[in-house]
Amino acid sequence: MVLLDVGLPGIGGVEACRQIKQNHPEIPILVLTSHSQKSLIERLIKAGASGYCLKGIEPNLLILALHSVAAGASWWDQTVTAEIRTFFDNIASGETPNLAIADHDLTQREQEILALIVEGKNNQEIANLLHITSGTVRSHVHTILQKLEVRDRTQAAILAIQKGLISKFPTKS
Repeated sequence: MVLLDVGLPGIGGVEACRQIKQNHPEIPILVLTSHSQKSLIERLIKAGASGYCLKGIEPNLLILALHSVAAGASWWDQTVTAEIRTFFDNIASGETPNLAIADHDLTQREQEILALIVEGKNNQEIANLLHITSGTVRSHVHTILQKLEVRDRTQAAILAIQKGLISKFPTKS
């Protein structure tokens, strides 16, 4: 089995999960992450993850999750389980669930930083404009790249323009 962190450098955890399942469909994958965005969960399910735990999970529950996934069962964090229950409750009550989960779950700050990336600003320039440290900007940029499933700032900027992800946050130079 594979215990996978979605915050992997390079191809990222979702793509790593997809490739592992494509090349070795018999290997169960348990994802351990600090992220709980609906779009991430949906992408992990589509990629073939067998389970999902949030970092900070109690050690005894992590062991149980590992044993469950290794035995062929699924293990989903409480948050994900609640989403799945809501989905099926809505179907059972005759409602049509909203299947159009956003392609991204960027926070307002991440959208602001993405807008500045599109403008060609570097980390230090963004830090100065937003009155935060360049280390904080670097952390936000890393999260943005993960959420958008892109390799670098250029791809993020292109995707942001193509999908109109930044139209709500015009900035001034």
